[in-house]
Amino acid sequence: MTGILYIIATPIGNLEDITLRALRVLRECDLVACEDTRQTRKLLDHASISKPMVSYHEHNEAARTAELIEKLQGGSKIALVSDAGTPMISDPGYRLAVAAVEAGIAVVPIPGASAAIAALSASGLPPDSFRFCGFLPPRSAARKKVLEELAGETATLIFYEAPHRIVEALEDIEAVMGSRRVVVAREITKIHEEFLRGTAAEIRATLAARPSVKGEITILIGKQEGAPVHEEISIEDAVRSLEEQGIARMDAIKRVAKERGLGKRDVYRLISE
Repeated sequence: MTGILYIIATPIGNLEDITLRALRVLRECDLVACEDTRQTRKLLDHASISKPMVSYHEHNEAARTAELIEKLQGGSKIALVSDAGTPMISDPGYRLAVAAVEAGIAVVPIPGASAAIAALSASGLPPDSFRFCGFLPPRSAARKKVLEELAGETATLIFYEAPHRIVEALEDIEAVMGSRRVVVAREITKIHEEFLRGTAAEIRATLAARPSVKGEITILIGKQEGAPVHEEISIEDAVRSLEEQGIARMDAIKRVAKERGLGKRDVYRLISE
């Protein structure tokens, strides 16, 4: 008989945020594959669980996958965990899950904590339609390009961000998204949990005034409300409308050009005539 690969969500901060089922599976499994054995050891020790562990992270997952698949084919029950939250959600694990599926091995999810869902639930932004987009690019030009591509999305957008880049990221969100509602959730479930709500400019000013920003950060951007129908509004009015929302002129031109399948120069020429 082949074994079972369990995908186990672990706490994102508060160690009490682990399910009874997750604890049972961790006690019953043969091996725990973890992003960082030191972090997982803290969780296992807290729950008085002693199990063999093996590292499984972005730098060794290609080689380690074959090894784990061989164990699974031999009947082992393996628990895959990341340092915090649900494996594969901006964490390693996808390669192993795909290999297991292709090998006919059962892949069983053990649901639990996720920073994206936790942040959305307490954000006050519409949860009926949302899109998780992972980490924003580290450089401003690439970050703006991603934001421009998502600007017309009629869903709440969710990103992860590093604390040392949050102020710059909010500056780019302000430039591309204007005055849309934004929520920054920091250190969710931890002692210094914080939710900052307002426009990107308002939150950026708050964080920029601090000596430093620390902790795990989730950014949520409210959905685009009442997107104009292209046939009912002129290009000039479309650009002006975005500018009135606080979006820089060139960013507004880029947005309108993308929405209408035109070149930026074409839009600029049309509104300059």
